[in-house]
Amino acid sequence: MKKAIVDCWNTIGVRGDLSCPKLAQYTRCRNCPTYVAAAVVARDVALPDDYVDEWTRHVAAPAVEIDHTRVSVMMFRLGTDVLGILTGAFKEITERRTVHAIPHRGAGGVLGVVNVRGELVVCVSLREIIGIAGGEPAARDGHAGEHARMIVVERGHARTAFPVDEVYGTHDVRAADLGTVPMTIANATAAFTNAVLTWRGKTVALLDEHLLFDALDRRLGSAA
Repeated sequence: MKKAIVDCWNTIGVRGDLSCPKLAQYTRCRNCPTYVAAAVVARDVALPDDYVDEWTRHVAAPAVEIDHTRVSVMMFRLGTDVLGILTGAFKEITERRTVHAIPHRGAGGVLGVVNVRGELVVCVSLREIIGIAGGEPAARDGHAGEHARMIVVERGHARTAFPVDEVYGTHDVRAADLGTVPMTIANATAAFTNAVLTWRGKTVALLDEHLLFDALDRRLGSAA
């Protein structure tokens, strides 16, 4: 009985979708023991009559382009909403810090300032800016749950912090998996969302960092 040839390089290897975990070790399929074993089997198999014609058609066929473009997204939670922002706009994550109020500057979603490694950074309510219902629980005294954190974003030399209820870290996602914004997203949040993706069964709204920073500038300007 002839032994079947496992041609995994055409499905999950370099000629497929590159999802084979062994590629990290062998780089190319031809370096893999599975490929070598298949070559041994193929050596002992008689060529079919239409072998030349079949491979002529295969080589002549246009190559199928696979989109491997990926983007890096920082994901976090505000209440029940899971949001994301491209890591290019993200600076760092810190523990919840005590927020010090700025006299006569509490409008426009500005909570105050926080000390981030010796630098005073303006702290804002992202909930209020993008229109998510609910307040910032215990935002000023730094006690808001074991998963609560602060995210610091940066544009140019201007840094801004905002409290979040939980941080899920950075994740690489395929650009092809980013979908259009559905009507089910709240209108206020949708105004700042340029795409959505599914992660662990949750819908993640990817914030448009340009719109977000423009809104921050306006809020900080009105609070000055």
